[in-house]
Amino acid sequence: MRMENTDNYFARLRGLVAMELLEEQQAYRRSLESRGATLTGGIAEPGCRYPVHLGSAAYNALGQPTLELRYEVGEDEAELDFEPGKPATLFYLTADSARELPHQCHVEQVADGAMTLSLPSKAAAQSIADTAAHHLLGVQLGVDNTTFRVMDEALHEAARNEAERFVRLRDVMLGRRKPAFRSLPPLSLPWLNQSQQAAIQRVAEAQDVAIVHGPPGTGKTTTLVEAISETLRRETQVLVCAPSNAAVDWISTQLVRRGINVLRVGNPLRMSDAMLECSYERRYAAHPDYHELWNIRRSLREGAKGEHAHRLRGRETELELKINADLFGEARVVSCTLIGSALRLMERRHFGTLFIDEAAQALEPACWAAMLRADRVVMGGDHQQLPPTVKSIEAARGGLADTLMQKAAAILPECVTLLTVQYRMNEDIMSFPSHWFYGGRLQAAPEAAHRQVSPLDTPLTWIDTSALDGEERTGRGPSLSNAQEARLVIHTLRDYIETLSPQKVESERLDFGIITPYRGQARLLRRLLKMQHYFRRLRRHISVGTVDSFQGQERDVIVISLVRDNAAGNIGFLRDLRRMNVAITRARMKLIIVGNADTLARHRFYRALAEHIRDHGEFIEAKAENLP
Repeated sequence: MRMENTDNYFARLRGLVAMELLEEQQAYRRSLESRGATLTGGIAEPGCRYPVHLGSAAYNALGQPTLELRYEVGEDEAELDFEPGKPATLFYLTADSARELPHQCHVEQVADGAMTLSLPSKAAAQSIADTAAHHLLGVQLGVDNTTFRVMDEALHEAARNEAERFVRLRDVMLGRRKPAFRSLPPLSLPWLNQSQQAAIQRVAEAQDVAIVHGPPGTGKTTTLVEAISETLRRETQVLVCAPSNAAVDWISTQLVRRGINVLRVGNPLRMSDAMLECSYERRYAAHPDYHELWNIRRSLREGAKGEHAHRLRGRETELELKINADLFGEARVVSCTLIGSALRLMERRHFGTLFIDEAAQALEPACWAAMLRADRVVMGGDHQQLPPTVKSIEAARGGLADTLMQKAAAILPECVTLLTVQYRMNEDIMSFPSHWFYGGRLQAAPEAAHRQVSPLDTPLTWIDTSALDGEERTGRGPSLSNAQEARLVIHTLRDYIETLSPQKVESERLDFGIITPYRGQARLLRRLLKMQHYFRRLRRHISVGTVDSFQGQERDVIVISLVRDNAAGNIGFLRDLRRMNVAITRARMKLIIVGNADTLARHRFYRALAEHIRDHGEFIEAKAENLP
């Protein structure tokens, strides 16, 4: 097959990014235009809340005006997508549509029943208050144009960059040049298992690319932290990135616990509380020279003129450069999101090694933004779990949903090390995903292999809903629900807890997760759970959500509601088997699958899964007459 040339490769990716941006913009407009018809009463759905009521106005640490919004909390709160740093717009309803207020705001804080927005100006705050005097307002997430601009610019630069080291890295990543490795004596890391040691050895030897493939529960983050620590024996500083702020904060926290000096770059509003002390802004304000700099800026604001002002501005620039140089010079690790690596603060910064955590969830264009700043790259993740979200079907089909890690693992197998010892799951739960997704190479660590909730329990159960009523469309949007299956899930959970005893659940702090692929079913399950007084004192032990919301998490007991139940055997996006890999591998000790075996078993994966559970667990046929 003829290899695509560099210019065409990156031009094609830029076209896919443009498609995705267009889809997000059009989806936003469609959503806003439909509000007049759909928001006749109070409602909460992902990315939208209506009505909201104005609370207190204030200023944030950057001097921007802020406005608090208050609203009623519904059962869908966990499905909302409002996060600090995201763009948002306010709107009000007319008879047939919604009118958008022309102020680009950003989410600053989110709490139960309230969120705070930062506003572009004091005039915007007044305009919003004037509108609220005559109309009920709603808030909706906007489109993050900055992310798309950064990705487009990164692809443009990656195509034309002719720096020798980057050209080599680019050619290796695109399969045009063989990756190189140096020869090093074996590292001694006896506190790690053999596959983890092999991964770190490969990272140390790689001159271009190394990939740490970490299936669920195999200690990927532990391995990456050790690899970073080992790299810092040879390099003075490394760049650590991930696609999300949460992922950056998680690995940064582990590095800080190792005693490594981390400088966290990015929007402080999107950082965890634990990482704020490491943020660039907090370190900047704590620098010994900052007090002098603050006084100079105050003098300039108060109207210093002439030669005095000229000297002050010179000293201001001198101090800014010194503080900046000190902060970056002291840090052994600079951490930020992939998009954050393109911040102005990061201009002209170059690193020997870039580490990308959760690389299998990162869009390829975002990876190139960070790779422009490094000589070599180490990627950690699992391309057998959920990929990044791509909303444009056309862009996904064109390859935007295919990650750089996924591509590199396929064309550069010599760069990949699979972590093979997992510390999470009972071996009966582990064995099926190991066989299907990882070539049967996973093995359970001794401390996990036989862990059970109860010695009399079996780790695997399938409850077949073939005798129950089927799926149905939910009232809003394209999501599905299955009312009888939802009732059965709640009934099954209650029976299981009763078998164990609520006292055992509380004393041993057992936790339960109810996972479903569909938002509509998640909403229904939450509502049913709240309706039962039995669960009131146990609610802190139980969480309900979609597969996507559970990625990266684990629970002692997982109940999966598969929803699909139809004569045609249609299973929709359950065909994306990575989704089921995530769902199954969240369970430590007990996995209960609730679903229609007749519908699902038409697909060979679910047929094999059902057979595996028949052989290694229990298979139960649910009866409608037994439902409460």
